[in-house]
Amino acid sequence: MAADASSQDHQPSRDPYDRHVGRYSPELARALIAVVEIERGQRALDVGCGTGALAEALAALLGADSVAAIDPAQASVETCARRVPGADVRVGRAEALPFGDGEFDAALAQLVVPWMSDPARGVAEMRRVVRAGGVVAACTWDFASGMTMLRSFWDAAVAVDRRGAMQAGALDRTRLCDPDELRELWAQIGLLEIDAGELVVGADYADFDDFWWPFSAGVGGSGRYCASLDEAGREALREEVRRRLGSPTGRFRLTARAWYVRGRRPGADPATTQRSKETTWR
Repeated sequence: MAADASSQDHQPSRDPYDRHVGRYSPELARALIAVVEIERGQRALDVGCGTGALAEALAALLGADSVAAIDPAQASVETCARRVPGADVRVGRAEALPFGDGEFDAALAQLVVPWMSDPARGVAEMRRVVRAGGVVAACTWDFASGMTMLRSFWDAAVAVDRRGAMQAGALDRTRLCDPDELRELWAQIGLLEIDAGELVVGADYADFDDFWWPFSAGVGGSGRYCASLDEAGREALREEVRRRLGSPTGRFRLTARAWYVRGRRPGADPATTQRSKETTWR
């Protein structure tokens, strides 16, 4: 099941992350919300909010006072709180959510589950804080072949510096970045009506320099690897990445695929359960 986000230009914020992988986050947030089918009047939790792209999209639909968000990093919490004034944004970990049982209609985690210290416990906590019949959903990049920006970078790195790139994790397999693994985890936690599929989103770049800036600035693991190279190595990597992207000379757009999974907490009354089955994942 595919869900394509709209192709809207995104002007990245001044936060370096939002010029890197975060450039894709607003479209991804809208796509995730669409498949979860969140409706006005509901309350939603953003688990691992980062700089706040998902929380902001939720607030646009539900109102900021119906949105809560947590992240373990104080700096991210402060950024999210500025981005979504009025939302309940707290420092916290997915594995120990600072909320009561059944407080939310939906709990969502965007690009977070693979990086939880204990994914099973984190998803179990998301299940705990949603009401009976509530939705628990997440999405992760398809690092193997669908995240063009990072795949092009690391494939180029392997081509020009195989040993160094492999030591930096270029060929490592990231856990829980496969729809079958996500389904299995959701089933393990006891969620019902589990569904998984792809979300296809994109990001716009003014030119190749705009694309390359986060890498040269040392943003993320890819940027740290880039910064570790000498000048000749960085230039060779830059030119190989440019070649793999088709040597763009002006504006261009890259797409990225994420896998999503969603399920419902059991325990709703029979009438609610029947309505859910009749309208599930339209």
